[in-house]
Amino acid sequence: MSTAARFESTRRRLNGQQAETVDRLTSAAVEVLREKGAGGLAVRAVAARAGVAPATAYTYFSSKGHLIAEVFWRRLDDHATAPVAGGSTVDRVVAVLRDVALLIADEPELSSAVTGALLGDDPEVSHLRVRIGADIRRRLVAALGDQNDDDVVSALEMVYAGALVRAGMGYGSYADMADAIESAARLILR
Repeated sequence: MSTAARFESTRRRLNGQQAETVDRLTSAAVEVLREKGAGGLAVRAVAARAGVAPATAYTYFSSKGHLIAEVFWRRLDDHATAPVAGGSTVDRVVAVLRDVALLIADEPELSSAVTGALLGDDPEVSHLRVRIGADIRRRLVAALGDQNDDDVVSALEMVYAGALVRAGMGYGSYADMADAIESAARLILR
């Protein structure tokens, strides 16, 4: 994770010890999700797993949705798309979209929880949703290079967001959605 993101929670700036506590909480959240699924996730259970008091966990996270959105933000912030050597603009854009779509595809409990969390109305989640969207937009703009067009970027963002919602609703796996995103992106970028 980038140093800046590690020390900047959505609710406040963190010192080293606080950042370590948040790291433990986000790691514990993934462990609890793997064991109990999204329905079994509770901030209290995560706090117990992380070895902190529930009040401490709520100091950093307003809800389980906020906690899960933070897990996804950290994964995204920590992840760089591998460059496409000699690829076309379309290949670069598809690589970005597939990469982001598949970021947590091999963790179905986390994927499902992230979709639900990002659709929530918690103001702390809203803040993270903006950061996540800005990061994905930055990646798309970089992949488009000189062919950057705001309407195209917006259409690609819509494809990604729509696929995330469809996967979260059970209309296919996240891997299936990555394939659908690629097809749609290729149509948009013809």
